[in-house]
Amino acid sequence: MTSQVSSATEQADEAVVEEQRTTAGAKDVRRLDRVIIRFAGDSGDGMQLTGDRFTSETASFGNDLSTLPNFPAEIRAPAGTLPGVSSFQLHFADHDILTPGDAPNVLVAMNPAALKANIADLPRGAEIIVNTDEFTKRAMQKVGYDTSPLEDGSLDGYHLHPVPLTTLTVEALKEFDLTRKEAERSKNMFALGLLSWMYHRPTEGTEKFLRTKFARKPAIAEANIAAYRAGWNFGETTEDFAVSYEVAPAAKAFPPGVYRNISGNLALSYGLVAASRQADLPLYLGSYPITPASDILHELSRHKNFGVRTFQAEDEIAGIGAALGAAFGGSLAVTTTSGPGVALKSETIGLAVSLELPLLIIDIQRGGPSTGLPTKTEQADLLQAMYGRNGEAPVPVVAPRTPADCFDAALEAARIALTYRTPVFLLSDGYLANGSEPWRVPDVEELPDLRVRFAQGPNHTLDDGTEVFWPYKRDPETLARPWAVPGTPGLEHRIGGIEKQDGTGNISYDPANHDLMVRTRQAKTDGIDVPDIEVDDPDGAKALVLGWGSTYGPITAAVRRIRKEGGRIAQAHLRHLNPFPHNLGDVLARYERVVVPEMNLGQLATLVRAKYLVDAQSYNQVNGMPFKAEQLATALKEAIDD
Repeated sequence: MTSQVSSATEQADEAVVEEQRTTAGAKDVRRLDRVIIRFAGDSGDGMQLTGDRFTSETASFGNDLSTLPNFPAEIRAPAGTLPGVSSFQLHFADHDILTPGDAPNVLVAMNPAALKANIADLPRGAEIIVNTDEFTKRAMQKVGYDTSPLEDGSLDGYHLHPVPLTTLTVEALKEFDLTRKEAERSKNMFALGLLSWMYHRPTEGTEKFLRTKFARKPAIAEANIAAYRAGWNFGETTEDFAVSYEVAPAAKAFPPGVYRNISGNLALSYGLVAASRQADLPLYLGSYPITPASDILHELSRHKNFGVRTFQAEDEIAGIGAALGAAFGGSLAVTTTSGPGVALKSETIGLAVSLELPLLIIDIQRGGPSTGLPTKTEQADLLQAMYGRNGEAPVPVVAPRTPADCFDAALEAARIALTYRTPVFLLSDGYLANGSEPWRVPDVEELPDLRVRFAQGPNHTLDDGTEVFWPYKRDPETLARPWAVPGTPGLEHRIGGIEKQDGTGNISYDPANHDLMVRTRQAKTDGIDVPDIEVDDPDGAKALVLGWGSTYGPITAAVRRIRKEGGRIAQAHLRHLNPFPHNLGDVLARYERVVVPEMNLGQLATLVRAKYLVDAQSYNQVNGMPFKAEQLATALKEAIDD
């Protein structure tokens, strides 16, 4: 094997180009409609980078795709241990897909811990590629293997491919001036090259990426490229891999347009920039780093050319305080966080409700309570967003359904905040934030006009004929108060958290005025114009599955399975959670049974039952992972049959 790799590496340029022109020589090529691959290894093995590069090439090839990164919360978990395993799952297909897949068809395991942590998810007959160099006695004992799983027959039900990835990588890089440890770091690129050969992925993009990533260290760049090419050529020359696979582009899954692969946090960042441009307002982000929201801060900090200002505060409270100050000053203001940060920001959110200023609070939900599971997903902040403040402090809530939908959800949250002068919650989660899918880049003409008019002068006439500015005189349609930028002559007004007098904005302790202001703020939220909820019910079903946020993909995939088997079930999905769509009550009343799957203990179901007196049934999961389609399909079929 070693000599084959060395020979192939020496002729890598010609070999890779030639193989892309032919059909993998004399080896069989099988066509598949979809594949699920999981890369797994130590948290220092580069599995996220490997998965990301395979995903990028798959997106450029034109497949539909969905990804599920899964990694430890620790920066560097103990090497070779089960808690230290990092994985990246990719589902790609020649047709429209909605989830990263239930069970991998292929597992790449870089060490014994990766194998043990993931083997239970594999169906019989799946392919397993293992790095045999890491299966030492000590490494196996560390994760509880008394005997080698590669030799004791426990993997007989799978197609096992033992590959000495480390040895082959070091051999392929022997001509480079690298230490053995430095050479070993490129074994993930060898694995990526092998998988790229197996599934006919393009190579140019990855090679360009490596040269850019290591531009200041060209020798490291070339070593990684050599390892990548060696992996490709190993797949072509070794007898252990007799078959390669083709998954055609998903030409029918996408309307015409320009597409790119995008993660939820990146889409959300672009949506915020687009919203600020459509509103003709500077974008201001006041934030404190927290997993899994920090990528938004990182991304927005790169876009100063679009008038974006980012402030990394000393803590969560300072972050939202600065953002609210920017809203007072006339910016499209944003603060980003996760559940623990929302708890700290709650007093300032209440202040934003009282001041009636536009502010976007973006909560990338994660497992809780307290610090909880920083890198795992959950939907358990809904009730916190709805009620997690003192007093009656209503805040509109919107939730994206897919990674790409985060772009549109950001625009919608900005529309509500600017139109109604209110803070708005946007509830994404770790699954959407880190996952990715193809996104059609919209034309600017398709984006909504979000421009607002600031107050310019007096808006009220007193009984004696004097013209004055009343900061709480409302638009009769939206109940929004004027947005007066500080420093505008004649628009001076009080600011602060003590209750305001209707109209004048003066401090007021009058009971009747407080009652009026509380009811008015609630009426403003209740009156927000949101689209009716759409119901997918082609067969006149008696049961409805109602979801929100990131459960959209698994629910839709489960519904498709049920219908394919002849079952009848309707589906509806909420983007607006406060206020609910005005037709939601009528929709729920049409069905004998309503099932609400959530990654919490039934928070939306609680709201639906309370508001509409509907006996909604919860189906809940709080294990830090998204639902699996088959799991949901089984639960929904039971609900239909009961």
